[in-house]
Amino acid sequence: MTRIAMLGTGIMGAAMARNLLKNGHGVAAWNRTRERAEPLAADGATVADSPADAVAGADVVMTMLNDGDTALAVMRDAAPALRAGQVWAQMGTVGVADVPQLATFAAEQGLTFVDSPVQGTKQPAEQGKLMVLAAGPQDARTALEPVFGAIGGRTLWLDEDGASGAGTRLKLAAVSYAISLTSVIAESVALTKGLGLDPSLLGEVLTGGPLDNAYLQTKMKAMLADDFTPSFAVRNAEKNTRLIHDAAASADVRVDVNDAAGDRFRRVIDQGHGDEDMAATYRASFGG
Repeated sequence: MTRIAMLGTGIMGAAMARNLLKNGHGVAAWNRTRERAEPLAADGATVADSPADAVAGADVVMTMLNDGDTALAVMRDAAPALRAGQVWAQMGTVGVADVPQLATFAAEQGLTFVDSPVQGTKQPAEQGKLMVLAAGPQDARTALEPVFGAIGGRTLWLDEDGASGAGTRLKLAAVSYAISLTSVIAESVALTKGLGLDPSLLGEVLTGGPLDNAYLQTKMKAMLADDFTPSFAVRNAEKNTRLIHDAAASADVRVDVNDAAGDRFRRVIDQGHGDEDMAATYRASFGG
Protein backbone atom coordinates (compact mmCIF):
# COMPACT_ATOMS: atom_id res chain seq x y z
CA MET A 1 0.00 0.00 0.00
CA THR A 2 1.23 3.45 -0.91
CA ARG A 3 0.12 6.35 1.28
CA ILE A 4 -1.02 9.16 -0.96
CA ALA A 5 -1.99 12.76 -0.29
CA MET A 6 -4.49 13.91 -2.93
CA LEU A 7 -4.55 17.69 -3.02
CA GLY A 8 -7.48 18.79 -5.15
CA THR A 9 -10.65 16.69 -5.39
CA GLY A 10 -12.63 18.21 -8.21
CA ILE A 11 -14.10 16.12 -11.03
CA MET A 12 -10.75 14.57 -11.88
CA GLY A 13 -9.10 14.42 -8.46
CA ALA A 14 -12.07 12.73 -6.81
CA ALA A 15 -12.27 10.07 -9.52
CA MET A 16 -8.54 9.44 -9.27
CA ALA A 17 -8.73 9.17 -5.48
CA ARG A 18 -11.51 6.57 -5.70
CA ASN A 19 -9.47 4.41 -8.06
CA LEU A 20 -6.47 4.66 -5.76
CA LEU A 21 -8.62 3.48 -2.87
CA LYS A 22 -10.11 0.64 -4.94
CA ASN A 23 -6.58 -0.55 -5.64
CA GLY A 24 -5.68 -0.72 -1.96
CA HIS A 25 -3.78 2.52 -1.51
CA GLY A 26 -4.29 4.84 1.44
CA VAL A 27 -5.55 8.30 0.54
CA ALA A 28 -5.66 11.49 2.58
CA ALA A 29 -7.77 13.93 0.56
CA TRP A 30 -7.85 17.69 0.79
CA ASN A 31 -9.79 20.30 -1.14
CA ARG A 32 -10.03 24.02 -0.55
CA THR A 33 -13.80 23.58 -0.41
CA ARG A 34 -13.96 20.74 2.10
CA GLU A 35 -17.44 19.67 0.95
CA ARG A 36 -15.89 18.54 -2.34
CA ALA A 37 -13.61 16.11 -0.49
CA GLU A 38 -16.01 14.80 2.16
CA PRO A 39 -17.81 12.24 -0.07
CA LEU A 40 -14.49 10.39 -0.41
CA ALA A 41 -14.72 9.39 3.25
CA ALA A 42 -17.38 6.85 2.29
CA ASP A 43 -14.82 5.25 -0.04
CA GLY A 44 -12.23 4.98 2.71
CA ALA A 45 -10.28 8.20 2.38
CA THR A 46 -9.20 10.37 5.27
CA VAL A 47 -10.48 13.91 4.71
CA ALA A 48 -7.81 16.38 5.80
CA ASP A 49 -8.42 19.85 7.19
CA SER A 50 -5.33 21.35 5.55
CA PRO A 51 -2.69 20.52 2.94
CA ALA A 52 -0.20 19.97 5.76
CA ASP A 53 -2.51 17.45 7.44
CA ALA A 54 -2.91 15.61 4.13
CA VAL A 55 0.80 15.28 3.31
CA ALA A 56 1.93 14.25 6.81
CA GLY A 57 3.09 10.65 6.53
CA ALA A 58 2.41 10.38 2.79
CA ASP A 59 4.76 8.53 0.46
CA VAL A 60 3.43 10.33 -2.59
CA VAL A 61 1.89 13.79 -2.83
CA MET A 62 -0.40 14.25 -5.84
CA THR A 63 -1.61 17.70 -6.85
CA MET A 64 -4.63 17.95 -9.13
CA LEU A 65 -5.16 21.69 -8.99
CA ASN A 66 -6.32 24.37 -11.39
CA ASP A 67 -3.03 26.04 -12.31
CA GLY A 68 0.60 26.43 -11.42
CA ASP A 69 0.11 29.33 -9.02
CA THR A 70 -2.47 27.35 -7.08
CA ALA A 71 -0.29 24.24 -6.99
CA LEU A 72 2.65 26.23 -5.63
CA ALA A 73 0.52 28.04 -3.05
CA VAL A 74 -1.01 24.79 -1.78
CA MET A 75 2.37 23.09 -1.54
CA ARG A 76 3.72 26.05 0.39
CA ASP A 77 0.81 25.60 2.80
CA ALA A 78 1.79 21.94 3.08
CA ALA A 79 5.49 22.72 3.63
CA PRO A 80 5.53 22.35 7.46
CA ALA A 81 4.59 18.68 7.10
CA LEU A 82 6.58 17.79 3.99
CA ARG A 83 9.63 15.61 4.47
CA ALA A 84 12.65 14.93 2.34
CA GLY A 85 12.25 11.89 0.13
CA GLN A 86 8.56 12.25 -0.61
CA VAL A 87 7.58 12.05 -4.27
CA TRP A 88 5.52 14.95 -5.62
CA ALA A 89 3.50 14.04 -8.70
CA GLN A 90 2.19 17.27 -10.22
CA MET A 91 -0.79 16.02 -12.26
CA GLY A 92 -2.81 19.09 -13.14
CA THR A 93 -2.52 21.20 -16.28
CA VAL A 94 -0.10 24.05 -15.66
CA GLY A 95 1.89 26.38 -17.86
CA VAL A 96 5.27 25.52 -19.34
CA ALA A 97 6.79 28.41 -17.40
CA ASP A 98 5.29 27.10 -14.14
CA VAL A 99 7.12 23.78 -14.14
CA PRO A 100 10.63 25.07 -13.30
CA GLN A 101 9.20 27.06 -10.38
CA LEU A 102 7.42 23.99 -9.02
CA ALA A 103 10.55 21.89 -9.47
CA THR A 104 12.65 24.49 -7.64
CA PHE A 105 10.27 24.44 -4.68
CA ALA A 106 10.39 20.63 -4.65
CA ALA A 107 14.20 20.69 -4.59
CA GLU A 108 14.19 23.17 -1.70
CA GLN A 109 12.00 20.77 0.29
CA GLY A 110 13.98 17.67 -0.64
CA LEU A 111 11.09 16.27 -2.68
CA THR A 112 11.42 14.19 -5.83
CA PHE A 113 9.49 16.14 -8.45
CA VAL A 114 7.60 14.41 -11.26
CA ASP A 115 5.82 16.44 -13.92
CA SER A 116 2.92 14.11 -14.72
CA PRO A 117 -0.26 15.69 -16.10
CA VAL A 118 -3.00 13.33 -17.19
CA GLN A 119 -4.67 13.11 -20.56
CA GLY A 120 -8.38 12.39 -20.35
CA THR A 121 -11.59 13.72 -18.86
CA LYS A 122 -14.25 12.59 -16.39
CA GLN A 123 -15.19 9.21 -17.85
CA PRO A 124 -11.66 7.82 -18.31
CA ALA A 125 -10.78 9.22 -14.88
CA GLU A 126 -13.66 7.28 -13.35
CA GLN A 127 -12.69 4.15 -15.28
CA GLY A 128 -9.02 4.38 -14.33
CA LYS A 129 -8.07 4.75 -18.00
CA LEU A 130 -6.28 8.08 -18.04
CA MET A 131 -2.94 8.42 -19.79
CA VAL A 132 -0.19 9.80 -17.58
CA LEU A 133 2.38 11.95 -19.40
CA ALA A 134 5.35 11.85 -17.08
CA ALA A 135 8.87 13.18 -16.66
CA GLY A 136 10.92 12.24 -13.62
CA PRO A 137 13.86 10.20 -12.33
CA GLN A 138 14.08 6.41 -12.42
CA ASP A 139 13.74 5.94 -8.65
CA ALA A 140 10.45 7.85 -8.67
CA ARG A 141 9.15 5.64 -11.46
CA THR A 142 9.42 2.58 -9.26
CA ALA A 143 7.48 4.28 -6.48
CA LEU A 144 4.84 5.60 -8.84
CA GLU A 145 4.26 2.52 -10.97
CA PRO A 146 1.44 1.08 -8.80
CA VAL A 147 0.00 4.55 -8.22
CA PHE A 148 -0.15 5.54 -11.87
CA GLY A 149 -1.36 2.04 -12.70
CA ALA A 150 -4.38 2.58 -10.46
CA ILE A 151 -5.50 5.75 -12.20
CA GLY A 152 -4.37 5.22 -15.77
CA GLY A 153 -4.31 2.69 -18.54
CA ARG A 154 -0.88 3.80 -19.66
CA THR A 155 2.05 5.89 -18.47
CA LEU A 156 4.23 7.52 -21.11
CA TRP A 157 7.63 8.39 -19.60
CA LEU A 158 9.23 11.22 -21.55
CA ASP A 159 12.27 12.45 -19.64
CA GLU A 160 14.25 11.70 -16.49
CA ASP A 161 14.17 15.33 -15.38
CA GLY A 162 10.81 16.53 -14.07
CA ALA A 163 11.95 20.12 -14.36
CA SER A 164 12.11 19.73 -18.15
CA GLY A 165 8.34 19.97 -18.26
CA ALA A 166 8.13 17.36 -21.00
CA GLY A 167 4.86 16.03 -19.62
CA THR A 168 3.31 19.47 -19.49
CA ARG A 169 4.51 20.36 -22.98
CA LEU A 170 2.99 17.21 -24.47
CA LYS A 171 -0.21 17.66 -22.48
CA LEU A 172 -0.71 21.17 -23.87
CA ALA A 173 -0.18 19.91 -27.40
CA ALA A 174 -2.70 17.11 -26.85
CA VAL A 175 -5.33 19.26 -25.15
CA SER A 176 -5.04 21.82 -27.96
CA TYR A 177 -6.27 19.10 -30.30
CA ALA A 178 -9.29 18.32 -28.11
CA ILE A 179 -10.16 21.98 -27.62
CA SER A 180 -9.87 22.84 -31.30
CA LEU A 181 -11.78 19.74 -32.41
CA THR A 182 -14.61 20.53 -30.01
CA SER A 183 -14.91 24.00 -31.51
CA VAL A 184 -14.88 22.65 -35.07
CA ILE A 185 -17.65 20.18 -34.23
CA ALA A 186 -19.66 22.94 -32.56
CA GLU A 187 -19.43 25.24 -35.56
CA SER A 188 -20.45 22.49 -37.99
CA VAL A 189 -23.48 21.49 -35.90
CA ALA A 190 -24.47 25.14 -35.45
CA LEU A 191 -24.05 25.88 -39.15
CA THR A 192 -26.28 22.96 -40.09
CA LYS A 193 -28.98 24.27 -37.79
CA GLY A 194 -28.49 27.87 -38.87
CA LEU A 195 -28.96 26.90 -42.51
CA GLY A 196 -32.40 25.55 -41.70
CA LEU A 197 -31.63 21.85 -41.47
CA ASP A 198 -32.03 19.30 -38.72
CA PRO A 199 -28.54 19.31 -37.17
CA SER A 200 -28.73 15.54 -36.66
CA LEU A 201 -28.32 15.24 -40.43
CA LEU A 202 -24.67 16.18 -39.96
CA GLY A 203 -24.26 12.95 -38.02
CA GLU A 204 -25.73 10.98 -40.91
CA VAL A 205 -23.15 12.48 -43.23
CA LEU A 206 -20.13 11.93 -40.97
CA THR A 207 -20.94 8.66 -39.16
CA GLY A 208 -19.07 5.71 -40.59
CA GLY A 209 -16.98 7.83 -42.92
CA PRO A 210 -13.31 8.82 -42.82
CA LEU A 211 -14.08 11.85 -40.62
CA ASP A 212 -15.92 9.82 -37.97
CA ASN A 213 -14.43 9.23 -34.52
CA ALA A 214 -15.63 8.52 -30.99
CA TYR A 215 -14.91 12.08 -29.86
CA LEU A 216 -17.06 13.52 -32.66
CA GLN A 217 -19.93 11.24 -31.67
CA THR A 218 -19.71 12.12 -27.98
CA LYS A 219 -19.57 15.89 -28.43
CA MET A 220 -22.09 16.00 -31.27
CA LYS A 221 -24.55 13.97 -29.19
CA ALA A 222 -24.17 16.43 -26.30
CA MET A 223 -24.78 19.40 -28.59
CA LEU A 224 -27.83 17.85 -30.25
CA ALA A 225 -29.32 17.00 -26.84
CA ASP A 226 -28.36 20.31 -25.21
CA ASP A 227 -26.76 18.18 -22.49
CA PHE A 228 -23.69 20.00 -21.25
CA THR A 229 -23.13 18.07 -18.03
CA PRO A 230 -19.49 18.87 -17.27
CA SER A 231 -16.77 16.41 -18.13
CA PHE A 232 -14.27 19.17 -18.87
CA ALA A 233 -15.68 22.59 -18.04
CA VAL A 234 -15.65 25.65 -20.29
CA ARG A 235 -13.68 27.61 -17.66
CA ASN A 236 -10.92 25.01 -17.63
CA ALA A 237 -10.85 24.85 -21.41
CA GLU A 238 -10.57 28.64 -21.65
CA LYS A 239 -7.70 28.63 -19.14
CA ASN A 240 -5.96 26.00 -21.22
CA THR A 241 -6.25 28.07 -24.40
CA ARG A 242 -4.24 30.77 -22.62
CA LEU A 243 -1.62 28.28 -21.44
CA ILE A 244 -1.36 26.88 -24.95
CA HIS A 245 -1.04 30.36 -26.44
CA ASP A 246 1.76 31.27 -24.03
CA ALA A 247 3.61 28.00 -24.64
CA ALA A 248 3.29 28.42 -28.40
CA ALA A 249 4.46 32.04 -28.26
CA SER A 250 7.58 30.96 -26.36
CA ALA A 251 8.35 28.57 -29.23
CA ASP A 252 7.48 31.10 -31.95
CA VAL A 253 4.51 29.00 -33.10
CA ARG A 254 1.14 30.44 -34.10
CA VAL A 255 -1.96 28.65 -32.80
CA ASP A 256 -4.76 30.48 -34.59
CA VAL A 257 -7.41 27.79 -34.08
CA ASN A 258 -6.64 27.56 -30.37
CA ASP A 259 -6.89 31.34 -30.01
CA ALA A 260 -10.23 31.40 -31.84
CA ALA A 261 -11.46 28.61 -29.56
CA GLY A 262 -10.49 30.75 -26.57
CA ASP A 263 -12.61 33.61 -27.91
CA ARG A 264 -15.56 31.24 -28.21
CA PHE A 265 -15.11 29.96 -24.65
CA ARG A 266 -14.95 33.51 -23.29
CA ARG A 267 -18.18 34.31 -25.12
CA VAL A 268 -19.85 31.28 -23.52
CA ILE A 269 -18.56 32.33 -20.08
CA ASP A 270 -20.03 35.80 -20.64
CA GLN A 271 -23.34 34.09 -21.46
CA GLY A 272 -23.25 32.46 -18.01
CA HIS A 273 -22.31 28.91 -19.01
CA GLY A 274 -18.72 28.68 -17.79
CA ASP A 275 -19.35 25.67 -15.56
CA GLU A 276 -20.86 23.57 -18.35
CA ASP A 277 -18.92 21.09 -20.44
CA MET A 278 -16.73 22.63 -23.11
CA ALA A 279 -19.14 21.23 -25.71
CA ALA A 280 -21.17 24.29 -24.72
CA THR A 281 -18.93 26.19 -27.11
CA TYR A 282 -21.84 25.31 -29.40
CA ARG A 283 -23.71 28.14 -27.65
CA ALA A 284 -21.09 30.62 -28.83
CA SER A 285 -22.40 30.33 -32.39
CA PHE A 286 -25.70 31.94 -31.42
CA GLY A 287 -26.84 35.04 -29.59
CA GLY A 288 -24.43 37.62 -30.96
